[in-house]
Amino acid sequence: MKAIDITRPLYPTMAVWPGDTLFSYDLNWAMEKGSSVNVGTVKMSIHTGTHVDAPFHYQSEGKTIDHIPLDTYIGPAQVVHLPSKVTFERQDFEAYDFTHTPRLLIRTDAWPEGASFPEHVPTLAQEAIQFLAHEGVVCIGLDLPSVDDIDSKTLDNHHTLTQHQIAILEGLDLSHVEEGTYELVALPLKIKGADGSPVRAILRHMG
Repeated sequence: MKAIDITRPLYPTMAVWPGDTLFSYDLNWAMEKGSSVNVGTVKMSIHTGTHVDAPFHYQSEGKTIDHIPLDTYIGPAQVVHLPSKVTFERQDFEAYDFTHTPRLLIRTDAWPEGASFPEHVPTLAQEAIQFLAHEGVVCIGLDLPSVDDIDSKTLDNHHTLTQHQIAILEGLDLSHVEEGTYELVALPLKIKGADGSPVRAILRHMG
């Protein structure tokens, strides 16, 4: 099955959270300068581009990324297209059956330009999270930098999702993905004690 790449590219001028570490890739050893190999160094925030949040990101005693089961990020997923929304309400999801696709990816089209950071993003209503938890959803991914509003200090949605053991996948590129059911693979790096991880996220058609 052909992989559909839903990962945002990493490059030096890409948008990051205001005040966070800028992405950089540098060649410490370069063949054009006489080295036998090219060896690069990456510097970045864990929450740059396509990434997963671990509960430790917003809870001092929360689980770190190396303790999140990998099965959370692998398996059947439902892609839902909900453009031009301010808030995602329960009724936006009631028509979908998550019984066999317990991973929800929301295409919002609200952050199309990766070189600039959004001032506001659509967010999930608490009632919608409660409904999705009841329906057995184990992972929610969005094409946004956060599941909470950009200026939120309390991160209510982060905490409610964790309370219901729903994993958080942010910064996807779903611009070329149609609604439907897919297999998701979005594996985090095994970084001991980390608050999250960048991922290479893909979808594959189920059939």
